[in-house]
Amino acid sequence: MKNLINKIPLNLKLTLTWVLVVLVVALLYYPLIPTLLNYPPDSINNAFQIEVNYFYYTTQYLAIVAFVVIAILIAFPLVFRKINIVDKVDKIDVDKNSSEMMHIIKTCFNFPIVMLISFLIFPPLIIFIGLLLLKQELIFSLKLTFILFSMGVLIGLLVYSFSRAIFERALKKINITDKMYGMRINVRNKTLLQLLPLLVFSMLFTFLILYSQITETQGNYLFDYYKQNLTRAFEDEQVTSVEQAKQVLESIPLKYASDSAFILDADGNICYSEKDLSDFFIKYIFEYENEHDGHTYEYYGNPVQGAFIRQNINGQDYILGIRYSSFNVAIIPVILLLYVIVVIINLFFIFLIAISYRNDLKVLADNLSNISKNSSESISSKLPVYSNDEIGDMTIAFNRIQDMTNDYITQLHANQESLMENERLASLGQLIGGIAHNLKTPIMSISGAAEGLTDLIKEYDSSIDDPEVNSQDHHDIAKDMSEWVSKIKNYTEYMSDIITAVKGQAVTLSNEDDVSFTLEELLKRVNILMKHELKNALIYLNIKMLTDESTVIHGDVNALVQVINNMISNSIQAYNGKTEQNIDLIVEKKDKYIIISVKDYASGLPDGVKEKLFKEMITTKGKNGTGLGLYMSYSTIRAHFNGDIKVESEKGKGTTFSIILPL
Repeated sequence: MKNLINKIPLNLKLTLTWVLVVLVVALLYYPLIPTLLNYPPDSINNAFQIEVNYFYYTTQYLAIVAFVVIAILIAFPLVFRKINIVDKVDKIDVDKNSSEMMHIIKTCFNFPIVMLISFLIFPPLIIFIGLLLLKQELIFSLKLTFILFSMGVLIGLLVYSFSRAIFERALKKINITDKMYGMRINVRNKTLLQLLPLLVFSMLFTFLILYSQITETQGNYLFDYYKQNLTRAFEDEQVTSVEQAKQVLESIPLKYASDSAFILDADGNICYSEKDLSDFFIKYIFEYENEHDGHTYEYYGNPVQGAFIRQNINGQDYILGIRYSSFNVAIIPVILLLYVIVVIINLFFIFLIAISYRNDLKVLADNLSNISKNSSESISSKLPVYSNDEIGDMTIAFNRIQDMTNDYITQLHANQESLMENERLASLGQLIGGIAHNLKTPIMSISGAAEGLTDLIKEYDSSIDDPEVNSQDHHDIAKDMSEWVSKIKNYTEYMSDIITAVKGQAVTLSNEDDVSFTLEELLKRVNILMKHELKNALIYLNIKMLTDESTVIHGDVNALVQVINNMISNSIQAYNGKTEQNIDLIVEKKDKYIIISVKDYASGLPDGVKEKLFKEMITTKGKNGTGLGLYMSYSTIRAHFNGDIKVESEKGKGTTFSIILPL
């Protein structure tokens, strides 16, 4: 069943939720409305109602409910069709989505509140205005408006709760972490917005029940009073004319000034009446005379009733009665005053409760905000526990998270030092191999030059006393010796350059060596250190300087050289032993940034590797790699230069790593 529900699109879930809520509330109010409006007994869903109103109560009620349900079924799937996008993915990144997604997110936040407010205001207002335009009785219009308002409040509260739960499940799929969307409502106002409608619903519902009971009790009391007086008055009098019957009726003491007497003939024609009698009032007399023992009623919802008897006057039957109001209007101010007092008291305490919740949460939110803004204290700061409820639980949980975070950071520092030491040792191993190879050639050349000089010295020494050796021969020997010395000098300068370039590389990564250096100096060091590895792999490094090479960068030059060399080494290894390949080292300036890119044309990175590349130690070299190099390179660029590293890769076309350094 759960799987079946999960397969329903979000817009249909919302639609079905609304329909279900409307149907449930409609079912609850179906038997209540006739009671709350004091409909006359035996006046609905029968032939009598068809005669006076043309439609059954049930037919009218179902037609209205059906209209509302059909409107929801048509409108909601269209209004919320875009929200189904959330169903199609497991997780959505807000930053990477369009304005359409922003609209969906705002809808998820705003719609429950908007619909709750809308149901509290518009339906009862529209119904009340419509009833007034139809010239319905004011009291009936007010009562029906109150009933519909209570229905709207109940529907609004139920829909708010259920639709909010649906929208919250949708929002869980959307990656919102650092921003609020839609209307911002603080806890105090949100509490008031939910509790006030509930209070209004309770007050209205109890008022309607109280009104109904007062009307019924008052009506029954007045009926008994007037029926007894009518019976007694005409038992003692021998009435021979309608005029005499009128005098007898006028002699009966009336309870209220609005009460009045009336006389009807056997055909229902009005012989006498101080007030207008409706067709409903007269028809009810003749339809239910025997069933209700002389008790009649005014039109649906109108608090007017009547007591009557049948009297024979000169051989003809007449209906003699008293028409009276079954609700004492004078009691309304008392009831309203009582309700106003109750509402004010409830509002006062609801407001205090809402403020209390709001203040508790505001203190917690302010403390968290202060911690987030003050990075130097964020790890050590803890919140005071000032509430013994869920807010207190949340505070304690946050403090525990702070303790765990401190432990994790301590462990992270220890691991980072270990990783940096491992990276340093690995770099030193590569460095020493490069140094050994680069120094081997000049040392052997110097050794050969020394042997050549030795031979020339011996030759010169043996020629000192040789009479056949002339001055030209001495000059030739000196020239050869000078050439050998020049070669030795070149070799020693080359060795000096190598030693200067690698001098700083033997320090640990944790020791910063911030200096100012030019791009030319940087690339010279890179070129010297990578020459051996590139030569062995038969790979060509193409340096493309697209900006001024005298541009100055400030930072740890040795760390930056190590990062670039690591990327070049990775590019060499990406070719898997293929020779005669190219690697581009591109240096360019964009805005206030220097971008150093290392680009190869190998097979590219596998799917799923790119996003994890700088977040964890991941490698594509199998057992031959640890993933340490790029992981540490990213940490180095972030820590030493406040920069960033980006990667672009396409299968079969190659990979480009870009180091972004702010100037």
